Amino acid sequence: MARSLIGGLVATGMSNKDISVSEPKADLREKLTKDFGVNALEENASAVMGANVIVLAVKPQILQEVVTPLGNLIAEARPLLISVAAGVTCSSIERWVGSQPALIRVMPNTPALIGAGISALYANSNVSNDQRALAEKIATAVGKTVWIEEESLMDAVTAVSGSGPAYFFYVMQAIHDAAVREGLDAETARLLTLETTLGAARLALASTEDPGNLQAQVTSPGGTTEAAIKVLNDSGVTDTLQQAVSAARARGGELAKLLDRD
Repeated sequence: MARSLIGGLVATGMSNKDISVSEPKADLREKLTKDFGVNALEENASAVMGANVIVLAVKPQILQEVVTPLGNLIAEARPLLISVAAGVTCSSIERWVGSQPALIRVMPNTPALIGAGISALYANSNVSNDQRALAEKIATAVGKTVWIEEESLMDAVTAVSGSGPAYFFYVMQAIHDAAVREGLDAETARLLTLETTLGAARLALASTEDPGNLQAQVTSPGGTTEAAIKVLNDSGVTDTLQQAVSAARARGGELAKLLDRD
């Protein structure tokens, strides 16, 4: 995700001279400099020195050990902190930093890797309007953005869009395998499955109709689509998908509690 953000920012016009990156591995520092022309440094404190924005793009389990040593620097310089560490609450980061920083949580998803992601953002009460605009500019470098006003909704966001690509990959694989079972070769099955998925998503985005209404419009009485939808309804697919999203949301809350412990 860090590479995606760096690449997106450079591609959308931010000078690579304005971006410093902390990376402990020498070979990866060299690659970051070669690929993007950014200043790649070994130490976190050196990378964030003088920055007006610090993006925390590390695994949630190590965020505490990353931000705690930067507490004094953050308290003095008062930069905007942007965290993409899933499940780590603002209160945890504020406690680890030891001050009341301007802090924005961002929940991106994996399509950000190709600039087609969508990110949900939540700002704590210390964030100014200018800082909100700056965070949105950074997030839109890899896709679209939405704001949420209650941090507790981040678990729902994670369940829908953070984990969401996996649900669609799951369905794509099932349809692909069904196509092969019906006699199509694997490559034809793959192309038909993926292009149909893409086309359906683009059609839904271009329409003002709910997906359910779009589905009804292509479900002719007595036709092939109706036969397929009947099987899905009889099998309780809607309930199963809703239960899956609910389980992901609940697990997100459990992980947040675990990460909240010092």
